[in-house]
Amino acid sequence: MKQLPSRLAHAADDYQRLGIAKRVAPWEDGLRTDGSRGTFEWWYFDAHLDDGSTLVIVFYAKSIYEANKRGFHPYATIQYERPGGAYLEKECHADLSRFFASKDGCDVRIGPCTFSCDLHTCRIHCEMDAVHVDVTLTGTVPAWRPYASHTMFGENDEYYFAWLPSIPQGRVSGTIDIAGIKTRLSGIGYHDHNWGNAPMQDVLHHWYWGRAKVGDYTVISSYIYAAERYGYNEIPVFLLAKGDEILAENSLRCVSFEAEGRFIEPNTGKPNYKKQVFTYRDGKAGCAWRVTYSFERDVDQWRMVDKLPKVKGVLARLAGFDGAYLRVGGTVVLENLMTGERFEEPALWETMYFGKNLESY
Repeated sequence: MKQLPSRLAHAADDYQRLGIAKRVAPWEDGLRTDGSRGTFEWWYFDAHLDDGSTLVIVFYAKSIYEANKRGFHPYATIQYERPGGAYLEKECHADLSRFFASKDGCDVRIGPCTFSCDLHTCRIHCEMDAVHVDVTLTGTVPAWRPYASHTMFGENDEYYFAWLPSIPQGRVSGTIDIAGIKTRLSGIGYHDHNWGNAPMQDVLHHWYWGRAKVGDYTVISSYIYAAERYGYNEIPVFLLAKGDEILAENSLRCVSFEAEGRFIEPNTGKPNYKKQVFTYRDGKAGCAWRVTYSFERDVDQWRMVDKLPKVKGVLARLAGFDGAYLRVGGTVVLENLMTGERFEEPALWETMYFGKNLESY
């Protein structure tokens, strides 16, 4: 099989072709796709709350499972986990007459649910059966993207996957009401925006992704493996900020990744790891950092075929599709390798698989 190129867009002509500047503009968090076949798009929020709970909200214009369909297929999801393991998951689907997404900035409506963001303040309102959520995320780290935000695939960059951390870190406040019982929410949160023009299983094999607030620092880290036809090319992404100051970012030269303690997750049959280690070394800047994610518990795992309608799920299994999603919780440790400083906090991170298990990954 001929191997095709893939790359993280970072050259000056990439910015020009995409119509973006070095600084993120609000319109970049607006609707970026047209619903044509192959496209997908969603807006993501998560929060680590002061009481130990976690909250994840996602608004989909079209999910990766609908990528091969024409048009938008909007829905929103809530996942809320309390200390001790109590878990709530809800979805809200809406037809196109009850869906709106602005191209000028993040302003999305799916039925009674709304998601807006101006790159500094994010407001989300959800109504799903007896569950009502109102949260505000106020950014403490400026909007950021890995270079030009697009990972390109093919000899002519014909396919892409884009990722924009619109609010890499911020303070969360709000409420969640479950069957008339209201709980106030406060903590640390994050918002990003993802879109692309090819089904993920066509261009990606798997990725590791995590983010955390560790002491006064914000960490976002990812390691992406392209699909087999792109030679399993490795694409690292890294951000480290202290307050609103970015200390280390982007990573084509500086980041290495190791996954240690491989085991098979029983619900999906996919590999997971006791530790994921990102090391950032920039000799010119005179800095070196290590981020270690240590597994403690499963949070959410599912096979992608189980999310498909029954007939499509059967066909996907027969075709050998083996995708899965793993979200886990544990401890993240940030180390300054130059000074010996060490910081530790709880965190969530994820692994997403689109291809079959490989012994080397």
